[in-house]
Amino acid sequence: MTDPQIAVMMLGIFILVILLGFPIAFTLMAMAVGFGYYAYYDPERMRTIFDNRVFDLFVNQTYSVMANDVLTAVPLFLFMGYIVERANIVDRLFHTLYIASRRIPGSMAVAALATCAMFATATGIIGAVVTLMGMLAFPAMLKARYDTSFASGVICAGGCLGILIPPSIMLIVYAATSNVSIVKLYAGAIIPGFMLAGLYMMYVIGRAVVNPSLAPKPREDEVEDVSVGQVALMLLTSFFPLAFLILSVLGAILFGLATPSEAASIGALGGLVLAAAYRSLTWQRLRESVYLTVRTSAMVCWLFVGSWTFSSVFSYLGGEQLISDFVLGLNLSPLAFLLMAQFIIFLLGWPLEWSEIIIIFVPIFLPLLPFFGIDPLFFGILVALNLQTSFLTPPMAMAAYYLKGVSPPHVQLMQIFKGVMPFLVMILIAMIIMYNFPGVALFLPEYFYGN
Repeated sequence: MTDPQIAVMMLGIFILVILLGFPIAFTLMAMAVGFGYYAYYDPERMRTIFDNRVFDLFVNQTYSVMANDVLTAVPLFLFMGYIVERANIVDRLFHTLYIASRRIPGSMAVAALATCAMFATATGIIGAVVTLMGMLAFPAMLKARYDTSFASGVICAGGCLGILIPPSIMLIVYAATSNVSIVKLYAGAIIPGFMLAGLYMMYVIGRAVVNPSLAPKPREDEVEDVSVGQVALMLLTSFFPLAFLILSVLGAILFGLATPSEAASIGALGGLVLAAAYRSLTWQRLRESVYLTVRTSAMVCWLFVGSWTFSSVFSYLGGEQLISDFVLGLNLSPLAFLLMAQFIIFLLGWPLEWSEIIIIFVPIFLPLLPFFGIDPLFFGILVALNLQTSFLTPPMAMAAYYLKGVSPPHVQLMQIFKGVMPFLVMILIAMIIMYNFPGVALFLPEYFYGN
């Protein structure tokens, strides 16, 4: 076998091993070292079995990841999200938004989506958002006689917005992988992120108007008698503090007042201050937040170490060039290339997490973008939109399994799957809009930072 054929075999074995359930980070490292040992084998240098250059590569990649300034923001944003999650801020926020929107058709679903968008902005952790909203908003919606599938779709779709809406952890990972400015990525993701949330809300309100049985209006005895002044006070004490924290973090990044890492540190401090202000900052919650932050950060870092070493060996063997020559030989138009790339990423989203797709498979497409005249920033936002589907598409819809894990026993998995399908259509519509109007993603980066 030639080296490029071995590289393709290496990629195929990796996918097979992942489908069998082996840990991804350690699988990447083991396969990178194993195939790299073959790729860098030099009999003249091999005095001992450890004289192979793959070990030097592995050490260098580990140091590069740990010293990466962009990745420094990951644990800080994670800590902000985890401390907000455990500070009982979200339940106040959902209750307040429901009271404020109670005159709108499907008001509880709209409030749930708005809360998900806010919470996703603060945390960016899909499992945390879906699980918490599944325990908080989902039972309330079922109690309010909402259709089970309809309510399930709202929670799952809203919980996935954290992939796209800044400060998204996924965008930080994409920035580190593609060398695109994280500041420009954040600016580019703002409009598409809230556009998708807006499409979700339009769909929810439209379905509630056409078929009121899906989201019945609350009865008189179920509506709290709250004055306009009380609603304003509730918003002032629950919505605006979290909104101010998020806008401060994003504003500092977008206007160049702070680097993403510096802004993330302010966000983490702000999360602690909010938790203390709500009298929810306990030693137990702080310890849990730190533990979860360290665990998730370690997973991301070791994924980077494994994937960058894997990618280096894959490229050295000629796999990247083989795929590039194959794609260029198809003589695709830019639209056909984008459709092919997004379809492959969509399929990969079934068995794999977004982190593996961004770190391992997206870099295969990145060198091809200049040939088709595609802006890597635009491509990254389109991928972030596409990866919403990876959490929602059966049979491997992780958001559905997160929700099922905290749902009442009578809620069936097929009901959840049924509920997420219309939201997949909304994602497709958002992708079509963004392709036909690239300014949706490119306007803010060009306005703030030029070309």
